[in-house]
Amino acid sequence: MPGSKGRPKSLILDMYGAYIRRLGGWMAVSNLITLMGQLGVDEQAVRSAVSRMTRRELLVQESANGVRGYRLSEAALRVVEEGDRRIFSTIQPARLDQGWIVVAFSVPEDERDRRHVLRSRLTWMGFGMVANGVWMAPRRMLPELRDTVERLEFERYVHVFDGTYSGFEDLQSLVRRCWDLDGLRGMYREFLSEWEPVRARWAAGSPDEDELGAFLDYTSVLDRWRRFPYLDPGLPVELLPSGWEGRAAAELFFDLRGRLEKPAVRHVERATTPQRLATEPPAAGLP
Repeated sequence: MPGSKGRPKSLILDMYGAYIRRLGGWMAVSNLITLMGQLGVDEQAVRSAVSRMTRRELLVQESANGVRGYRLSEAALRVVEEGDRRIFSTIQPARLDQGWIVVAFSVPEDERDRRHVLRSRLTWMGFGMVANGVWMAPRRMLPELRDTVERLEFERYVHVFDGTYSGFEDLQSLVRRCWDLDGLRGMYREFLSEWEPVRARWAAGSPDEDELGAFLDYTSVLDRWRRFPYLDPGLPVELLPSGWEGRAAAELFFDLRGRLEKPAVRHVERATTPQRLATEPPAAGLP
């Protein structure tokens, strides 16, 4: 397994999103520490991350039959579900003839914290910055943009336009200036270099015979992949560098998911079953 690079918080969210939701949504803290330890995160780091996530209302402490555990808060659950829609959808290139949306915003100085939030959200939706306060993306991002702006109650700051590009600068040059395609390409290449050997190894063996190994690799590749669907807006093919590695990286991730997800879930289920059964109410008719 490639070394774990994920932060404890992101790995904990991966754990809840990929596994714990399927097992009732609650996990004993002792089980979480054990599984995170298998991923290379020590107990103190797990407890510190859980404490911070609880203060930020991402996790909710809940005890069952004297066993302390946590489940995702409603707000965190929405974040994870939104992440699923991005992470598990392929990054299909937009069509050039669909046009663009342009976002212009102006936030008063006394509300500059909101300005930072807005910039961050636009970045993580895959928008490219044209100029200070002006961002663009393929037009298909409009529904997600509207939903995000409305949920943040930022409508009074944001103006949205859609149409075709008719500027003086070559469109491909503009795109390269608005998005760091060279940096993104380097990240894709690193991903391919890191995970191609893992795919080759699993192609020669059976994940059903090594559920722990499947859990380690699937959780790690999921943690690595999660950033790409937010950084890559799926620009039209005509505007991408020749030999763009995004498609190959997506195929690699989904291939590994198909091989590893089920045995990884079984590993977590086996690791937590005794604790979960001890906290579940008895079936009807049983003492």
